[in-house]
Amino acid sequence: MTRPILLVEDAPNDIEFALLALKRCGVSNEIIVANDGEEALDYLLCRKEYQHRSPGNPGLVLLDLKLPSVDGITVLSTIRATSALASIPVVVLTSSALEADINTTVALGIEEYIVKPMDIQQFIKTMCGLASRFIRH
Repeated sequence: MTRPILLVEDAPNDIEFALLALKRCGVSNEIIVANDGEEALDYLLCRKEYQHRSPGNPGLVLLDLKLPSVDGITVLSTIRATSALASIPVVVLTSSALEADINTTVALGIEEYIVKPMDIQQFIKTMCGLASRFIRH
């Protein structure tokens, strides 16, 4: 059984971009979209509207850093500090090229740090590379 992918992104265009790229790469996993950090944590920790979701962790988290309510670094810190979640691969997809953000997320154990925007062909190529490394389909 394939595990879902959790896409944590608040920008509708970036959500569409990611969904299109994953589809073009042949990824058939269910994709859960969380529009902010709080919703992502609710999903991961099975809280609120996700308290009755199917058990198990996503196979991959695609995480924006600049999010409303709870930022991506807080989400990543929570993932790494929660033993049941700590092994989930996390790829940062963000518009932030700040060295502090890169250093903080690398120290927290991300798999990849991708700065957006990039053109659609480059983004598809990048997502296909991620899919081949982290997603079983």
